[in-house]
Amino acid sequence: MTEHVVIVGGGTGGAVLANDLADRLERELDTGAVRVTLINDGPDHVYKPVWLYVPFDQREPDDGRRPLDELVDDAIDLRIDRVAGIDTDKKTLRIDDNASPIKYDYLVLATGSTLEPDQIPGLAEGGHDYYSESGAIDLRDELLTFTEGNLVLSVIGTPHMCPAAPLEFVFMIDDWFRERGLREDIEVTYTYPIQRVHGNPHIAEWARPIMAKRAIQVETFFNAEAVDPEAQTITSMEGTTLDYDLFVSIPPHRGVDLIEDAGLGDEGWVDVDRHTLEAEAADDVYAVGDTADTGVPNAGSVAHYQAGVVGQRLASKVRGRPPTATYDGKTLCFIETGMDEASFVEFDYENAPSPVPPSEKLHWSKLAYNEAYWLTARGLL
Repeated sequence: MTEHVVIVGGGTGGAVLANDLADRLERELDTGAVRVTLINDGPDHVYKPVWLYVPFDQREPDDGRRPLDELVDDAIDLRIDRVAGIDTDKKTLRIDDNASPIKYDYLVLATGSTLEPDQIPGLAEGGHDYYSESGAIDLRDELLTFTEGNLVLSVIGTPHMCPAAPLEFVFMIDDWFRERGLREDIEVTYTYPIQRVHGNPHIAEWARPIMAKRAIQVETFFNAEAVDPEAQTITSMEGTTLDYDLFVSIPPHRGVDLIEDAGLGDEGWVDVDRHTLEAEAADDVYAVGDTADTGVPNAGSVAHYQAGVVGQRLASKVRGRPPTATYDGKTLCFIETGMDEASFVEFDYENAPSPVPPSEKLHWSKLAYNEAYWLTARGLL
């Protein structure tokens, strides 16, 4: 009897896992003992970190896009469709077009995050973002003509994709304006919803002196409540009001409804054992990347490492062996500290992050990784 592994979501976690299984289960796939299906709601794989560079006119959105059928191993059944429902008791998936339900033996959810600016009145009309392709393009158009005034970047709610990206943006924008001789005419303000500048206290402790040195204004414990596009103000639940001439936000994030509808977790995130990545509410269901609620923010590298762990565990189960692979929280992250310097941080569940001194070498290392990412997605790195 053929065992069927279904992966929902063709982002980093889903693509890396699919290729990992194609390699790890090559013999079983060849003999028909196992079938692996990857379902994605569009034909392309998008590498979202590219969007950080689009507002600075250093990248185009297409630089972060590749067809999934060019990235995923031919041994994987690639299906472009939208999953509309999950029945974990019957182990079936319902598809939007009312096709026959898809049966699975093992299910991996890699559905990622979605942006919900409508949670904050006025945000969709008054704010810009670089966490979406269209937002990054619109912000580029605004920045290229912005020469004076108040620029406010507000992190609205957590968790959000790429936890370091808000810090990167204000470090880069400060440097970008200085290079163009505009910084004296532009005030940069950064807001964060808790009483430090980043969710991780060690990264916050590292970043705050850099912000002070560069005269980046900081408002912590600022939970955005409403944006007034006409008055160009943003008001927090705490009663603080900030004026802006250009407002950049990290919009509220959530997962996808089908996860909550299936009883797998709240807000579209799957409640998992943070070491095995197995869903707590259903058997033979896993989650990776942003979808997995491990209790800590997820950088892009997290999905890569988690995919390897889930691949090993699935291979063990298919072969009738007890799975032993576990995820230790390993995270690697480059942090841009300007237009030509970056830091680097590595940590896990037990070891706290300690960003290294910024350097030009690390900046170029990050850019090199962005280019080499496509090898990672193909399972070659």
